[in-house]
Amino acid sequence: MVAVGIIMANKLVMGKVGFKYPIFLTFVHYITAWILLAIFKALSVLPVSPPSKTTPFSSLFALGVVMAFASGLANTSLKYNSIGFYQMAKIAVTPTIVLAEFVLFGKTISFKKVLALAVVSVGVAVATVTDLEFNLFGALVAIAWIIPSAINKILWSSLQQQGNWTALALMWKTTPVTVFFLGALMPWIDPPGVLSFKWDVNNSTAILISALLGFLLQWSGALALGATSATTHVVLGQFKTCVILLGGYMIFNSDPGIVSIGGAVVALTGMSVYTTLNLQESKKDNNTKQLPKQVVTSPQPKSASEGSTDLNVNNTNIVV
Repeated sequence: MVAVGIIMANKLVMGKVGFKYPIFLTFVHYITAWILLAIFKALSVLPVSPPSKTTPFSSLFALGVVMAFASGLANTSLKYNSIGFYQMAKIAVTPTIVLAEFVLFGKTISFKKVLALAVVSVGVAVATVTDLEFNLFGALVAIAWIIPSAINKILWSSLQQQGNWTALALMWKTTPVTVFFLGALMPWIDPPGVLSFKWDVNNSTAILISALLGFLLQWSGALALGATSATTHVVLGQFKTCVILLGGYMIFNSDPGIVSIGGAVVALTGMSVYTTLNLQESKKDNNTKQLPKQVVTSPQPKSASEGSTDLNVNNTNIVV
């Protein structure tokens, strides 16, 4: 729901309001998040961070850097590319995550999951990629965005699941780094003139709503990454895309075309299979963890005389 809301808000800001500064918009999002997190900390609502020894500063710094590039370049790609090219770049994140997790952590996925993810990617491509207008600068931005986007999701998921970080505590530690690097990116990517923009009440309110939704999106996305995995988070985003397309067709009588509807249905089928495989693996892992320990009692040694028992030898229990 938040993801759909921020898409509408950003379309309003970048289109009707005419705010043509994607990096600065992302900068405002993270400044707003930082302020809200500071308020949470002042009110003692912010969860306590794990001990500093459990997570090196380099990991938190790396996450803050890739967050800046992933978020900033995503908005820049949306500005300079057609929707079709933007969607193709998003689809490319899935195999990138699978490859990166294998290289970094030696993590592999089953062949059935690979097939399910392939079906999802093909379905989303058929459903959403209706135009592929090429723009050299936009294409370079999209390609540059794919790797930090994948690494961002992997690090968020890994630090929460293995480092015992909560979503808000991790956001509090990494947001200052993200803000710094977004500030460094602005002169290189955004056009000049942000200070001369018409900052009236209506425009500022629209940008503030976008920033609040951006904070909620970051928080909810972090919660999802902590509870699932980087790959599942991408599938969730593609599910959102298909729901928007089919919802518009069923509720608002929009006509995306039979090919797009068919692609969305195929993608949802692949997502259902992928989810089922995940649930089966989760259930299997839980059953393995809950297996009771078997207690085996060693036989009592017999004395020299047949049938007699040496009462001086104590029973010993062996835990298997």
